[in-house]
Amino acid sequence: MTIRAVVKGIGHYLPERVVPNSWFEDRLDTSNDWIVSRSGIERRHFAAEGQTTSDLATRAANNALEMAGLSANDIDAIIVATSTADLTFPSAATMVQGALGNTRGFAFDIQAVCAGFVFALANANALILSGQAQRVLVIGAETFSRIMDWTDRGTCVLFGDGAGAVILEAQDGAGTTADRGILATDLNSDGSYRDILYVDGGVSTQSTGVLRMEGKEVFRHAVEKLADTAHKALAKTGLGSDDVNWVVPHQANIRIIQSTAKKLGVGMDRVIVTVQDHGNTSAASIPLALSVGVSEGKIKPGDLIVAEAIGGGLAWGSVVLRW
Repeated sequence: MTIRAVVKGIGHYLPERVVPNSWFEDRLDTSNDWIVSRSGIERRHFAAEGQTTSDLATRAANNALEMAGLSANDIDAIIVATSTADLTFPSAATMVQGALGNTRGFAFDIQAVCAGFVFALANANALILSGQAQRVLVIGAETFSRIMDWTDRGTCVLFGDGAGAVILEAQDGAGTTADRGILATDLNSDGSYRDILYVDGGVSTQSTGVLRMEGKEVFRHAVEKLADTAHKALAKTGLGSDDVNWVVPHQANIRIIQSTAKKLGVGMDRVIVTVQDHGNTSAASIPLALSVGVSEGKIKPGDLIVAEAIGGGLAWGSVVLRW
Protein backbone atom coordinates (compact mmCIF):
# COMPACT_ATOMS: atom_id res chain seq x y z
CA MET A 1 0.00 0.00 0.00
CA THR A 2 1.02 3.61 -0.63
CA ILE A 3 0.11 6.59 1.54
CA ARG A 4 -1.56 9.40 -0.39
CA ALA A 5 -2.47 12.95 0.67
CA VAL A 6 -6.16 13.05 -0.31
CA VAL A 7 -8.43 16.10 -0.37
CA LYS A 8 -10.94 15.74 2.45
CA GLY A 9 -12.54 19.18 2.35
CA ILE A 10 -12.34 22.55 0.62
CA GLY A 11 -13.72 26.03 1.18
CA HIS A 12 -13.13 29.67 0.37
CA TYR A 13 -13.99 33.14 1.55
CA LEU A 14 -14.17 36.49 -0.24
CA PRO A 15 -14.56 39.87 1.47
CA GLU A 16 -18.00 41.45 1.09
CA ARG A 17 -16.76 44.52 -0.78
CA VAL A 18 -16.88 43.97 -4.55
CA VAL A 19 -14.89 46.46 -6.65
CA PRO A 20 -15.85 46.65 -10.33
CA ASN A 21 -13.53 48.00 -13.00
CA SER A 22 -15.61 51.18 -13.12
CA TRP A 23 -14.27 52.07 -9.64
CA PHE A 24 -10.88 52.77 -11.24
CA GLU A 25 -12.19 54.93 -14.07
CA ASP A 26 -12.56 58.02 -11.87
CA ARG A 27 -9.12 57.50 -10.32
CA LEU A 28 -6.87 56.48 -13.21
CA ASP A 29 -6.44 56.84 -16.94
CA THR A 30 -8.13 53.51 -17.58
CA SER A 31 -11.45 51.95 -18.52
CA ASN A 32 -13.39 48.72 -18.10
CA ASP A 33 -12.62 47.78 -21.71
CA TRP A 34 -8.89 48.38 -21.23
CA ILE A 35 -8.74 46.25 -18.09
CA VAL A 36 -10.84 43.40 -19.50
CA SER A 37 -8.97 43.29 -22.80
CA ARG A 38 -5.58 43.02 -21.10
CA SER A 39 -6.39 40.87 -18.10
CA GLY A 40 -9.89 39.38 -18.33
CA ILE A 41 -10.68 40.87 -14.92
CA GLU A 42 -14.13 42.40 -14.43
CA ARG A 43 -14.27 42.75 -10.64
CA ARG A 44 -12.36 41.87 -7.48
CA HIS A 45 -12.96 41.86 -3.71
CA PHE A 46 -11.22 44.16 -1.22
CA ALA A 47 -10.95 43.47 2.51
CA ALA A 48 -12.76 45.83 4.83
CA GLU A 49 -10.91 48.26 7.06
CA GLY A 50 -9.43 46.26 9.92
CA GLN A 51 -10.00 42.93 8.17
CA THR A 52 -6.73 41.00 8.03
CA THR A 53 -5.29 38.12 6.04
CA SER A 54 -5.70 35.75 8.99
CA ASP A 55 -9.37 36.77 9.23
CA LEU A 56 -9.95 35.73 5.62
CA ALA A 57 -7.92 32.55 6.12
CA THR A 58 -9.93 31.57 9.19
CA ARG A 59 -13.23 32.00 7.33
CA ALA A 60 -12.01 29.80 4.48
CA ALA A 61 -10.67 27.23 6.94
CA ASN A 62 -13.98 26.99 8.77
CA ASN A 63 -15.76 26.42 5.46
CA ALA A 64 -13.33 23.61 4.58
CA LEU A 65 -13.73 22.02 8.01
CA GLU A 66 -17.52 22.13 7.67
CA MET A 67 -17.39 20.45 4.26
CA ALA A 68 -15.05 17.77 5.61
CA GLY A 69 -17.18 17.17 8.71
CA LEU A 70 -14.16 17.79 10.95
CA SER A 71 -13.40 19.92 13.98
CA ALA A 72 -10.34 22.12 14.43
CA ASN A 73 -8.63 19.60 16.71
CA ASP A 74 -8.85 16.92 14.04
CA ILE A 75 -6.10 18.87 12.25
CA ASP A 76 -2.42 18.07 12.89
CA ALA A 77 -0.83 20.94 10.97
CA ILE A 78 -1.84 24.27 9.47
CA ILE A 79 0.11 25.85 6.61
CA VAL A 80 -0.78 29.33 5.38
CA ALA A 81 0.65 30.49 2.06
CA THR A 82 0.73 34.29 2.07
CA SER A 83 2.84 37.33 1.22
CA THR A 84 0.60 39.67 3.21
CA ALA A 85 0.61 38.29 6.75
CA ASP A 86 -0.98 40.45 9.46
CA LEU A 87 2.31 41.04 11.29
CA THR A 88 6.01 40.42 10.77
CA PHE A 89 5.53 37.72 13.40
CA PRO A 90 3.91 35.60 14.67
CA SER A 91 2.87 33.75 11.54
CA ALA A 92 -0.60 34.11 10.07
CA ALA A 93 -0.90 30.33 10.49
CA THR A 94 -0.58 30.52 14.28
CA MET A 95 -3.20 33.28 14.29
CA VAL A 96 -5.53 31.01 12.33
CA GLN A 97 -4.71 28.16 14.71
CA GLY A 98 -5.71 30.32 17.65
CA ALA A 99 -8.87 31.59 15.98
CA LEU A 100 -9.97 28.05 15.11
CA GLY A 101 -9.25 26.78 18.63
CA ASN A 102 -6.75 24.17 17.49
CA THR A 103 -4.66 23.21 20.53
CA ARG A 104 -2.88 20.05 19.39
CA GLY A 105 -1.27 20.83 16.05
CA PHE A 106 1.55 22.97 14.67
CA ALA A 107 1.33 25.90 12.28
CA PHE A 108 3.61 27.88 9.99
CA ASP A 109 3.59 30.18 6.95
CA ILE A 110 5.07 29.68 3.49
CA GLN A 111 6.04 32.69 1.36
CA ALA A 112 6.39 32.00 -2.36
CA VAL A 113 4.08 34.80 -3.47
CA CYS A 114 1.61 33.66 -6.15
CA ALA A 115 3.16 30.17 -6.19
CA GLY A 116 2.69 29.89 -2.44
CA PHE A 117 -0.26 27.52 -2.45
CA VAL A 118 1.52 25.04 -4.74
CA PHE A 119 4.58 25.15 -2.47
CA ALA A 120 2.32 24.70 0.57
CA LEU A 121 0.59 21.67 -0.99
CA ALA A 122 3.96 20.09 -1.74
CA ASN A 123 5.09 20.62 1.86
CA ALA A 124 1.81 19.30 3.26
CA ASN A 125 2.17 16.24 1.04
CA ALA A 126 5.68 15.68 2.41
CA LEU A 127 4.45 15.94 6.01
CA ILE A 128 1.79 13.32 5.33
CA LEU A 129 4.06 10.93 3.42
CA SER A 130 6.70 11.14 6.17
CA GLY A 131 4.13 10.37 8.87
CA GLN A 132 4.50 13.68 10.67
CA ALA A 133 0.84 14.56 10.13
CA GLN A 134 -2.35 12.73 9.30
CA ARG A 135 -4.39 15.79 8.37
CA VAL A 136 -3.05 19.12 7.13
CA LEU A 137 -5.06 22.29 6.60
CA VAL A 138 -3.52 24.18 3.67
CA ILE A 139 -4.64 27.79 3.17
CA GLY A 140 -3.83 30.44 0.60
CA ALA A 141 -4.83 33.91 1.83
CA GLU A 142 -3.96 37.43 0.76
CA THR A 143 -4.84 41.10 1.23
CA PHE A 144 -2.93 42.49 -1.74
CA SER A 145 -5.06 45.64 -1.66
CA ARG A 146 -2.77 46.71 1.21
CA ILE A 147 0.35 46.82 -1.00
CA MET A 148 -0.93 48.53 -4.14
CA ASP A 149 0.38 51.71 -5.73
CA TRP A 150 -2.96 53.28 -6.59
CA THR A 151 -1.33 55.54 -9.20
CA ASP A 152 0.03 52.61 -11.24
CA ARG A 153 -2.70 51.44 -13.61
CA GLY A 154 -0.52 48.53 -14.78
CA THR A 155 -0.71 46.81 -11.38
CA CYS A 156 -3.41 48.14 -9.06
CA VAL A 157 -6.29 47.04 -11.32
CA LEU A 158 -5.06 43.44 -11.33
CA PHE A 159 -5.16 42.33 -7.71
CA GLY A 160 -7.78 41.40 -5.14
CA ASP A 161 -8.19 39.87 -1.70
CA GLY A 162 -9.48 36.45 -0.67
CA ALA A 163 -8.70 33.05 0.79
CA GLY A 164 -9.11 29.39 -0.05
CA ALA A 165 -8.46 26.30 2.07
CA VAL A 166 -7.97 22.60 1.45
CA ILE A 167 -7.76 19.78 4.00
CA LEU A 168 -5.45 16.92 3.05
CA GLU A 169 -5.79 13.56 4.82
CA ALA A 170 -3.52 10.50 4.79
CA GLN A 171 -5.26 7.60 3.08
CA ASP A 172 -4.07 4.25 1.73
CA GLY A 173 -3.66 3.97 -2.02
CA ALA A 174 -2.65 1.22 -4.39
CA GLY A 175 0.39 3.12 -5.63
CA THR A 176 -1.07 3.70 -9.09
CA THR A 177 -2.19 6.83 -10.94
CA ALA A 178 -5.77 5.79 -10.24
CA ASP A 179 -5.23 6.66 -6.56
CA ARG A 180 -6.97 9.71 -5.16
CA GLY A 181 -4.69 12.37 -3.76
CA ILE A 182 -1.46 14.11 -4.74
CA LEU A 183 0.39 12.08 -7.36
CA ALA A 184 3.32 14.39 -8.15
CA THR A 185 4.76 17.84 -7.47
CA ASP A 186 7.34 20.05 -9.17
CA LEU A 187 8.86 23.13 -7.51
CA ASN A 188 11.28 25.71 -8.95
CA SER A 189 12.75 29.13 -8.31
CA ASP A 190 15.32 31.48 -9.86
CA GLY A 191 16.37 34.51 -7.84
CA SER A 192 18.06 36.15 -10.83
CA TYR A 193 14.59 37.35 -11.87
CA ARG A 194 13.74 38.94 -8.53
CA ASP A 195 13.58 42.47 -9.99
CA ILE A 196 10.71 41.86 -12.41
CA LEU A 197 8.11 41.29 -9.68
CA TYR A 198 8.64 42.48 -6.12
CA VAL A 199 7.52 44.78 -3.31
CA ASP A 200 9.87 47.73 -2.79
CA GLY A 201 9.79 47.61 1.01
CA GLY A 202 10.10 45.32 4.01
CA VAL A 203 11.25 44.94 7.58
CA SER A 204 14.95 45.55 6.89
CA THR A 205 14.14 48.79 5.08
CA GLN A 206 11.60 49.83 7.74
CA SER A 207 8.93 50.40 5.13
CA THR A 208 5.86 48.56 3.89
CA GLY A 209 6.47 49.17 0.19
CA VAL A 210 4.21 48.61 -2.79
CA LEU A 211 4.11 46.05 -5.58
CA ARG A 212 6.31 46.66 -8.63
CA MET A 213 6.09 44.59 -11.81
CA GLU A 214 7.53 44.48 -15.31
CA GLY A 215 4.41 43.09 -16.93
CA LYS A 216 5.82 42.03 -20.30
CA GLU A 217 8.73 40.15 -18.71
CA VAL A 218 6.48 38.43 -16.19
CA PHE A 219 4.11 37.38 -18.99
CA ARG A 220 6.92 35.89 -21.05
CA HIS A 221 8.34 33.87 -18.16
CA ALA A 222 4.90 32.82 -16.93
CA VAL A 223 3.76 31.10 -20.12
CA GLU A 224 7.05 29.29 -20.64
CA LYS A 225 7.60 28.20 -17.06
CA LEU A 226 3.99 27.24 -16.23
CA ALA A 227 3.71 24.91 -19.21
CA ASP A 228 7.12 23.41 -18.44
CA THR A 229 6.40 22.70 -14.78
CA ALA A 230 3.03 21.13 -15.62
CA HIS A 231 4.66 18.84 -18.18
CA LYS A 232 7.36 17.85 -15.68
CA ALA A 233 4.87 16.99 -12.95
CA LEU A 234 2.74 14.95 -15.35
CA ALA A 235 5.84 13.13 -16.62
CA LYS A 236 6.59 11.99 -13.07
CA THR A 237 3.27 10.14 -13.07
CA GLY A 238 3.55 8.74 -16.60
CA LEU A 239 0.40 10.62 -17.56
CA GLY A 240 -0.08 13.25 -20.26
CA SER A 241 -2.23 16.24 -21.14
CA ASP A 242 -4.95 14.02 -22.62
CA ASP A 243 -5.43 12.41 -19.20
CA VAL A 244 -6.14 15.74 -17.49
CA ASN A 245 -9.74 16.56 -16.64
CA TRP A 246 -9.08 20.05 -15.30
CA VAL A 247 -6.22 22.53 -15.29
CA VAL A 248 -6.57 24.87 -12.32
CA PRO A 249 -4.05 27.66 -12.96
CA HIS A 250 -2.98 30.63 -10.94
CA GLN A 251 -5.57 33.25 -11.82
CA ALA A 252 -3.34 36.16 -12.83
CA ASN A 253 -4.32 37.07 -16.35
CA ILE A 254 -6.65 35.44 -18.88
CA ARG A 255 -4.06 35.75 -21.65
CA ILE A 256 -1.48 33.87 -19.58
CA ILE A 257 -4.08 31.21 -18.78
CA GLN A 258 -5.04 30.82 -22.45
CA SER A 259 -1.43 30.75 -23.70
CA THR A 260 -0.39 28.20 -21.08
CA ALA A 261 -3.35 25.95 -21.86
CA LYS A 262 -2.42 26.05 -25.54
CA LYS A 263 1.18 25.04 -24.79
CA LEU A 264 -0.15 22.21 -22.62
CA GLY A 265 -2.46 21.04 -25.39
CA VAL A 266 -5.53 21.47 -23.18
CA GLY A 267 -8.68 23.21 -24.43
CA MET A 268 -10.15 26.07 -22.43
CA ASP A 269 -13.20 23.87 -21.81
CA ARG A 270 -10.94 21.95 -19.40
CA VAL A 271 -9.59 25.01 -17.55
CA ILE A 272 -11.15 26.47 -14.40
CA VAL A 273 -11.25 30.26 -14.80
CA THR A 274 -12.26 32.67 -12.02
CA VAL A 275 -9.98 35.63 -12.77
CA GLN A 276 -12.94 37.64 -14.09
CA ASP A 277 -14.59 37.60 -10.66
CA HIS A 278 -11.66 37.69 -8.24
CA GLY A 279 -8.69 39.24 -10.03
CA ASN A 280 -5.24 38.06 -9.02
CA THR A 281 -5.46 36.93 -5.38
CA SER A 282 -1.88 35.61 -5.38
CA ALA A 283 -1.52 32.52 -3.15
CA ALA A 284 -5.30 32.38 -2.69
CA SER A 285 -6.12 32.09 -6.39
CA ILE A 286 -5.70 28.32 -6.89
CA PRO A 287 -7.65 27.21 -3.78
CA LEU A 288 -10.32 29.79 -4.65
CA ALA A 289 -10.59 28.40 -8.18
CA LEU A 290 -10.65 24.82 -6.89
CA SER A 291 -13.41 25.64 -4.41
CA VAL A 292 -15.47 27.44 -7.06
CA GLY A 293 -14.94 24.54 -9.46
CA VAL A 294 -16.26 22.10 -6.86
CA SER A 295 -19.20 24.29 -5.84
CA GLU A 296 -20.23 24.67 -9.50
CA GLY A 297 -20.18 20.90 -9.97
CA LYS A 298 -17.33 20.94 -12.48
CA ILE A 299 -14.67 19.16 -10.41
CA LYS A 300 -15.83 15.69 -9.39
CA PRO A 301 -14.30 12.78 -7.44
CA GLY A 302 -11.81 10.90 -9.59
CA ASP A 303 -10.95 13.87 -11.82
CA LEU A 304 -7.27 14.38 -12.62
CA ILE A 305 -6.22 17.95 -11.89
CA VAL A 306 -3.10 19.93 -12.68
CA ALA A 307 -2.59 23.09 -10.63
CA GLU A 308 0.25 25.42 -11.62
CA ALA A 309 1.41 28.86 -10.50
CA ILE A 310 4.24 31.38 -10.78
CA GLY A 311 5.05 34.33 -8.56
CA GLY A 312 7.74 36.73 -7.47
CA GLY A 313 11.14 35.27 -6.87
CA LEU A 314 10.67 34.02 -9.47
CA ALA A 315 9.11 30.93 -7.91
CA TRP A 316 6.93 28.48 -9.82
CA GLY A 317 5.61 24.95 -9.60
CA SER A 318 2.79 22.51 -10.14
CA VAL A 319 0.85 19.73 -8.48
CA VAL A 320 -0.87 16.75 -10.09
CA LEU A 321 -3.66 15.32 -7.98
CA ARG A 322 -6.68 13.10 -8.37
CA TRP A 323 -9.75 14.59 -6.71
